[in-house]
Order: sequence, then structure tokens, then C-alpha cells
Amino acid sequence: MALVEATNTVITEGSAQASSALSVRNVLFATDFSPTSEAALPYATAICRRFRSTLHMVHVLSDAGLLMMTGGVDYVSMGTIYEDAQNEAKDKLDQISARFESIPHRNYVRHGLVWTNLAAIIEENAIDLIVVGTHGRTGLGKLLLGSVAENILRHASCPVLTVGPKVCGRAKLPAFQTQARDLAPVELELRQIVFATNFASSAPRVAQAAARLAEEFHSRLTMMHVIEDYTRLESQPESVEKNLHRLRELIPSKTELQYIPETLLEFGHAHERILKAAEEREADMIILGARAYADVASTHLPWSAAHHVIAQAHCPVLTVRE
Repeated sequence: MALVEATNTVITEGSAQASSALSVRNVLFATDFSPTSEAALPYATAICRRFRSTLHMVHVLSDAGLLMMTGGVDYVSMGTIYEDAQNEAKDKLDQISARFESIPHRNYVRHGLVWTNLAAIIEENAIDLIVVGTHGRTGLGKLLLGSVAENILRHASCPVLTVGPKVCGRAKLPAFQTQARDLAPVELELRQIVFATNFASSAPRVAQAAARLAEEFHSRLTMMHVIEDYTRLESQPESVEKNLHRLRELIPSKTELQYIPETLLEFGHAHERILKAAEEREADMIILGARAYADVASTHLPWSAAHHVIAQAHCPVLTVRE
């Protein structure tokens, strides 16, 4: 069904108050061989199957990591330790890639700073998408996504798909079986996508990406905005309709969608309302807009809110840069 001008509108209140238009030619999967990383791998391979992409699997060895593994050694021994670790990492990548040999792939083992090495591979191979797992731990009042995921989210210029520890239900793809040679399911299903925006300058571009994904997968699309400071609504009731109108304006006019997008206005803490909306709709993906680290104060959503969504979501989260 082609997109028409009308939209479904839902307003809720928080507790306190054709051929694919998408091109994904190269996908980078960063791994440290942990269960957190392994949980994200099926999404990377499923995307590569869908778009016939090349998968670039990367593991970066750091001096700090090597020293922690060995308990500390002198620099004379570091060369031998690095060579052994490099060979072990290569063997692990080869074992992983042997399970999906039908997917074009390249394996990389690098040494040094993680982001510096990833950035070089991203540039050299024109990476279109990064897939990474996050552990989503909390401590001392701070949300931690893991140093690799943190650096990628803050610095990557291409979209990043993060898979957190709470992904479950329909959105959770099965992990590789130990003896399996291939990954099931072959197809990645996105029946419901939730796109959350704070109307930053790049919102139309991110909305376009969300709509194109919905078009590609014949998904239902919810476009939402959260009003966190709603104390003035009583004196400015027109702001509700104004924000709904802004959401409707973000719907791309040239995209052929099977379902009319839903526009949703929520009140409360952004991350809580986004997570609730996604859970209620059994979302298969949440899409957020984000800017580079230098502009972190001006992200579509406050950086802390985006972190909470990524770490606690029951589905993968796609962040799209300006």
C-alpha cells in the first residue's frame, strides 16, 4: 500500500504527567570474542545475506589487554606474546567465518588502539554499517556500554547497529550452533520499527533512513517524539498539535510504504518512553539520530538517554549520523 497523506495519531502520557533503495555493500563487525560480541554476529551476517554485503570482521589486540591476560611481562617478551595472540585471534576469526562461507568476508587482526584501527578499516573499505554488541552494565550512577561500543558510537560517521544484553523475543536472532556451517534464519525480519526524534537539524535525513528501512522490509513504522518538560502544556496546549505536525512533516513523500506511519507523542523521560513504546509494539528495531562526539550536547536525544535506550532495549538499536 502506497503512503498517503493521512497518518494514525496516538497521544499517551507518562506516569508523572520494489527494488531496494538501500545500499549496504560493506558491513564491519567488531569483536573481542566475548558472548556480548557473539550475540551481535547473527545480525551482521543476516544483514549481509539480505543486501549481499561483504562482511569485515575485526579483532584489535591492545598492549593493555595483552598485559592483563599475562599478568604483566617485560617488553622483551611482548613480541612473542603478541605473535601468539595474533595467531590465536586469526584462528578464531577463521573458525567463525567458516560457518558462513557463503557470505563474502574479510578478516582483520590489528594491534594498537581499537578506534584508530577500526577507523582505518572503515575508511579503506567504505564501510556502510557497523554492528557491535554492548554489555549495558551500570555502576556508580554511570551507564557503561563497553569501551569498544562507546568509541564506535561516539566517533563513527556511518550508521551503527548495537545489540544489547536485553534483546529478546522475536527481535533476538539465534546464535551460531557450535557445529553448524551456516546461520539460520537466512532472512532478517523487521515487522515493526520505532523511530524517535528530538527534531534536530538532521531529523529529516534520519527519518528518511527509517522510512527506507520500513519500505525495504514492509515494516510498520512508528515516528515518535518525547516531551520531557511538559509543565507548560496547560498554558500552551497548541504545542501538542505543533509537535504532531512536525512528526507528520518528517514522513518522506516519495517513499512507498506498505503501512501508514503512526505518529506518537509521549510525555516523560525520553529513554523510558521510547523503551516502553518499543516494548508495547514488539519493535524489531529502534532508530535514533546522533551526531559526532564533538557535538554530543546537540544529539537528537541527550547522550545519556541514547545510552539507556541502547543498553536496555529489547531489540537492536540503529543510530544514524548526520
